[in-house]
Amino acid sequence: MTNPSAAVATTVSKIYGSGDSEVRALDDVSVQFEKGKFTAIMGPSGSGKSTLMHCMAGLDALTSGNVSVGGTELAGLSDKALTGLRREQIGFIFQAFNLIPTLDAEENILLPLSLGGQKGDAAWIDQVIDTIGLRDRLDHRPSELSGGQQQRVAVARALASKPAIIFADEPTGNLDSKTGGEVLSFMRRAVTDLGQTIVMVTHDAVAASYADRIVFLKDGKIAGEMTEPTPDRVLDYLKHLGE
Repeated sequence: MTNPSAAVATTVSKIYGSGDSEVRALDDVSVQFEKGKFTAIMGPSGSGKSTLMHCMAGLDALTSGNVSVGGTELAGLSDKALTGLRREQIGFIFQAFNLIPTLDAEENILLPLSLGGQKGDAAWIDQVIDTIGLRDRLDHRPSELSGGQQQRVAVARALASKPAIIFADEPTGNLDSKTGGEVLSFMRRAVTDLGQTIVMVTHDAVAASYADRIVFLKDGKIAGEMTEPTPDRVLDYLKHLGE
């Protein structure tokens, strides 16, 4: 018995250019991401990993096909409605942190809620802040934080509003292994203990091993899946994909 889907892509294609210069970043991809699960997306460089995530999150328009998030189809939404859906239903964690430099850490964490005129669940936000280990840095601006601290702020921001789904694009790509492990452990607990749904693009086999399931892409197509991954199994599969 599978969980309901937090997000679904149905026969989605994303084509850049035309004629001889046409590039099919996504080629007729169908995939579902279950609620309350941690899914990793992996594949060789140029396989369509980030494109799929951007299209699923409504950051990039599809050439064809359909995407739905929380049961809402993105294609029929106005720009205003799409912005509202992203703010209320989707959390984002990027490799580059994307924090607002003029806001302190606490203001950055609360930004999606503030933009929607909401205060959020104070007990939940406190738990997020304490688990990420940011309590003593809340009044610091991003320029006063290390890269690892900035990413923890970004993770806390994504979790603060309890979104339907969180998309993470190489969230530990700029972090050392210890800090990355702390971030991934919290993301894992957010799924296991708190019922969050996370979809993470990564090239790192160790990072992917924190997930419940891995979806592999190659040349813009689904190339396979894996459940209960370990770093060694992931590395073996990626070698096979690269052949």
